[in-house]
Amino acid sequence: MPVARTVTPDGDVILLVSGESTAARAAAHAQDDDLTAVIEITDVAPVSVPHRIRGRAWLAGWLTPVRGDDRGTCAALLAERHPVGELLGLGESLDAPADLLHGGGRPAWMMLRLEVGEISVDDLWGAEHVDPDDLAAAEPDPVSPHEAELLQHLHSAHGDRIGELCGLLGDRGARGMTAVPLALDRTGLRVRFSGGASGGSFDARFDFPEPVADICGLRRAMRTLFSAASH
Repeated sequence: MPVARTVTPDGDVILLVSGESTAARAAAHAQDDDLTAVIEITDVAPVSVPHRIRGRAWLAGWLTPVRGDDRGTCAALLAERHPVGELLGLGESLDAPADLLHGGGRPAWMMLRLEVGEISVDDLWGAEHVDPDDLAAAEPDPVSPHEAELLQHLHSAHGDRIGELCGLLGDRGARGMTAVPLALDRTGLRVRFSGGASGGSFDARFDFPEPVADICGLRRAMRTLFSAASH
């Protein structure tokens, strides 16, 4: 398991791994780009619902150590995304290799680059292949860093308002259904409903009028959504 990961503007995945890891040892002895690897990412809902896995992604490509001048740039990208623990001052440490060595001379940490050649995604929206160029061009979702906290807050403090969204479901809505917020992003909210006449469960997606750019915009979008459900 990598300690941290990030994506470069070119769409490469940078991984920080232990120097003792299998991936680090294999990459260190590989010739150029002949080491193939697959990263599997599992997305688990941060709230308690049946079937909590929201999706999986597989990124396949070629794994190489980050070398030379790229080390400082990649270290800065990692530290920007994960400014805690071992990553504090990582850029400076990489300029002093002795600080990264165990007693036996093996690096304590190693940065690896996965040049992505193929991406598959199976999530709440369906299963499909993703072009690596689309990964490189994608902008981070501004809601993503706060999603877990926001979903837990909506579930614990505003469960009644989430339940009112049942009124927007038309024929699918029914009294006595349980509603749990399952996923949140800049374009909308996904809620899992269970109970009712069928006794089963299903997901419903509530799109915002327009994508939100920040948390203030998200608050406005949520108020608009709750207002529509209460009328």
